[in-house]
Amino acid sequence: MSQFLWALARAGRTIRARGLVALLCAGLMLTAATAQAEPLTPLQAGTLPSLQNASPLIGLATVDGRTLAIGRDRAWRLDNDRHAWLPLQWSAAPWAGAVVGDGTRAYLLPSDADASVAIARIDADDSGARLRPLPSLPAPLSQLRASLSDDTLYIAGIGADGKAHVFQRPSADAGIAWTSLPAWPGGAAPRSLIAQTRALFLIVADPRGGADRMLRWSADKAWTDAGRVPGQVVPGTGRATGQAHVLYPVADPALAHAAAKLMIYQTITGSWATLPGAERPAGAGATAHWPDGLVWAQASADGAHTAFATAQVQSSKLRLHWLDWVVIVVYLVGMIGIGLFFYLREKRGSTSSFFVGGRSIPFWAAGVSLYAANTSSISFIAIPAKAFETNWQYLANNIVAVFGLMFVAVWIVPLLRRLDLMSVFSYLETRFHPAIRMLASALCIVVQIGSRMSVILFLPALGIATITGISVFWSVILMGGFTIVYTAMGGMKAVIWTDFVQVIVKMGGALFAIGFMIWHLRGGFGEYWSTAMSLGKMHTFDFSFDMTKATVWGFIFLVVFEVVLTFPKDQVLMQRTLSTKSDKEAGRSIWAFAAITIPGGIIFYTIGTSLFVYYKNNPERMNPLLPIDATFPMFIAAELPVGVTGLIIAGIFAAAMATLSGIMNSVATLISVDFYEKLAKDRSAKKSVFFAEIMTVVVGLIGIATALLLSKFNVHSLFDLSIELAGLLGGGFAGAYTLGMFTRRANWQGVAIGIAASIALTLVIWTLQMVHPYYYLAISILLCIVIGYAASLFFPAPRQSLKGLTIYRDRASD
Repeated sequence: MSQFLWALARAGRTIRARGLVALLCAGLMLTAATAQAEPLTPLQAGTLPSLQNASPLIGLATVDGRTLAIGRDRAWRLDNDRHAWLPLQWSAAPWAGAVVGDGTRAYLLPSDADASVAIARIDADDSGARLRPLPSLPAPLSQLRASLSDDTLYIAGIGADGKAHVFQRPSADAGIAWTSLPAWPGGAAPRSLIAQTRALFLIVADPRGGADRMLRWSADKAWTDAGRVPGQVVPGTGRATGQAHVLYPVADPALAHAAAKLMIYQTITGSWATLPGAERPAGAGATAHWPDGLVWAQASADGAHTAFATAQVQSSKLRLHWLDWVVIVVYLVGMIGIGLFFYLREKRGSTSSFFVGGRSIPFWAAGVSLYAANTSSISFIAIPAKAFETNWQYLANNIVAVFGLMFVAVWIVPLLRRLDLMSVFSYLETRFHPAIRMLASALCIVVQIGSRMSVILFLPALGIATITGISVFWSVILMGGFTIVYTAMGGMKAVIWTDFVQVIVKMGGALFAIGFMIWHLRGGFGEYWSTAMSLGKMHTFDFSFDMTKATVWGFIFLVVFEVVLTFPKDQVLMQRTLSTKSDKEAGRSIWAFAAITIPGGIIFYTIGTSLFVYYKNNPERMNPLLPIDATFPMFIAAELPVGVTGLIIAGIFAAAMATLSGIMNSVATLISVDFYEKLAKDRSAKKSVFFAEIMTVVVGLIGIATALLLSKFNVHSLFDLSIELAGLLGGGFAGAYTLGMFTRRANWQGVAIGIAASIALTLVIWTLQMVHPYYYLAISILLCIVIGYAASLFFPAPRQSLKGLTIYRDRASD
């Protein structure tokens, strides 16, 4: 395709009217083709100082930042400058086994001749290294292979009975005994064991001497066949890199004395790729982790010293073209321009204008804005990453949610819109008590800033850092800063109309990315469809009754609680419906939102599936050092043509800024209406608006700080984290709305007890990890409803009129 467009561009030079367009198209595709011809992650070969040692090493390890070389009776530490090996105090090892580690911790394994000896942890400081024996294995094992995950040590081997065994134990506590896992089928000799992506990857030898076979174990699928290895893995080697890759030295079984190629295995797509730049020599000995790679030892011919070589994965620096920056700047200037337009046009003394757009927003614009607020950077980055890693199972929630939105459109939103609220928590004061309003509002502020703003800011910052090379720190500052400016200037009208533009930008970019990936598959759409269907990547509906998984029954359960019962307390969404002209228009905005939800969801999940098929065919184009959430940003940076990359980055900006602006405006509204106007003595409408503008800036700065804090942690899935945090903190006050709108007996005392109890009990469930995090919100709401209603029976029934405050036609109080 690129050659065709290039030829077209050359021919177009003779046609002045179309020459520039053709040349531009040719340049874009040629740039993409050139980028694809370059390896993304080559290996950088290196050496370390040699070690004068007459006996072979047992192994190499890195313990708490110290690189160790361990022999039977001596040990050395590489100095901080990597110029020399320093001798360490070391008690002679009672056995000559092997060393296994993960770059931070290390363990000494017994040899086959000492199979009954305990495994020992290696502790080290600058002066010496020591062994700390672990509890004995339940059965002596030979051909030991071991691996470490974040908190677990796994051991695989062959018992005296000739059967395979797998044991595990927590790595943090040396006193806890081993427990058994199911053994792999066939009982073939193990070559390598690696823990990665919540699974174990075991390489077993072919009895006939051919290529090895890989087996995969996970808690939900037990042992499965992961296919043939393109050669034989060097025994006892391999290391996990990033969140979804394993680096192996792989030798050709037909060439006994050939060097081993260093290959990367992608655990999600199941594909292998060779990393150019370094090889492990055939005669190399002990191999261990090295920063972003491997280090191995090799004895000299005379045996007088040991040499060391390293291989590190190098991430290619992907920089934006000037045309990409032009597209991004145009987008950002446009957003600031919309904010400035409404700042100059609107009367800054009107709280109605700043908080709810003067209640003049058409329903279709509010509906699009609702969708924009609900499809943040989590949708644009984390959902494609989730679909890339798993399937479309979470899309079932979108489908079920539409039915919940229908109920909200008919019953919930018109009821609240008729009350002419600015803060949705004003309802809780009218229905219950001012203390309930302020408590619920405070919890909402914490959830929005801590659970949503931090994740929504960090995700696009991660993507932009991947694409542009700008650090996550400056990406967060850039994203948050621009959003603060136009939101503080333009208020709710700027929020809604920028949302409208942002939906067009991000959906256009998403559709182009899908088309680009499918177009570049050798078999086109047919290959995409057959691969996705054969591997279950588009599986959507899980009708099992497993509470530890996200199933259809769980989604139905959740929609009742997360959509129907949670929507009223969501200031970010409700504020858009409160901005419409009437209660009828407010209901229509929800219908418009529901109409976009399913096709929009399909687009984002299709991105993830397209990424899976694309990288299954092009595994060498993945960066094994990046987290899974960076998969789509990596594709944007490495594969898309110039100019289009800028458009997709603008889409990432749009996805995040649409939600961020709504959160900033909504939280500022809550602080102003629920606290400032309630507590300030000398106040006016003009002062309230000015205070809200200041709070918009403050909220934005706090959100930036929390995002920067989040960037310090290695989070496996930000999509899961956002769900978990919202469930832990957001369910209590959602239950308060349910008690207020659907019952007439609940009172403020019972509701306060219900909110406190639900948060406490949900934290207990989270600590014990009793259910899938997706259920936390529903459980919290249910606990608040049950406990709050039961507690209300111990206090007098409400005495004030409930007219217009419940869904019942007869709204008189009991």
